[in-house]
Amino acid sequence: MTDTPAPTVAGIVLCGGQSQRMGSAKALLPFGDETMIERVIRILNSVVSPIVVVAGHDTKLPPLPDSIIVTHDRQPNQGPLEGIRMGLAAIENTATAAFVTGCDVPLLVPGFIQTLIDQLGTDGEHDVAVASEDGFLHPLAAVYRTHLVPVIDVLLTAERRRPLFLYDQVATNPVSTDLLKQSDPQLASLANLNKAGDYFAALEQAGLPAEPHIIEMLQDSDS
Repeated sequence: MTDTPAPTVAGIVLCGGQSQRMGSAKALLPFGDETMIERVIRILNSVVSPIVVVAGHDTKLPPLPDSIIVTHDRQPNQGPLEGIRMGLAAIENTATAAFVTGCDVPLLVPGFIQTLIDQLGTDGEHDVAVASEDGFLHPLAAVYRTHLVPVIDVLLTAERRRPLFLYDQVATNPVSTDLLKQSDPQLASLANLNKAGDYFAALEQAGLPAEPHIIEMLQDSDS
């Protein structure tokens, strides 16, 4: 008896949030010589392909390479499960699974992504491999099989929009952060940036300067 072939894994970047706490569109914030979403896409693309960006209808995006698939939430305010569903549907004919992240994780570590992919397995035993931190499951640090689209549709129709409802229904592998720390000791891949202070701290950690006009803009929005 032979194992099921290893999953063909794509990447999904969700950027449908309102960025209210940040005070500016997170996807467009500069991070070195690229925007935050461009950095996340570049890191993802070092491990998986193709890449899908799932945006809200009012989300502004920078110009992206033609290789990037862009799709949109069908309805606003449906939460991450809608974005996961749209991303999986966009690549279900070209990949068997996808790593899902947000557009606000500029310190994402390639080894972290690969560890979660490895934990999905090749035997078909798991439908989801999701980072588990002290029992909390991170839906935007997880690998999902594309065949879950119909299951997600049923949940969304029933207005059961929390990813936890999906995990309860399918074969989910919660991947301990103890394992993930082997490739990402600081768990920087889980550090999504919600507020201006988070953004400035991430720039400092990456050894990058904060642009003066961005400092002024975010400080004004925080006041």
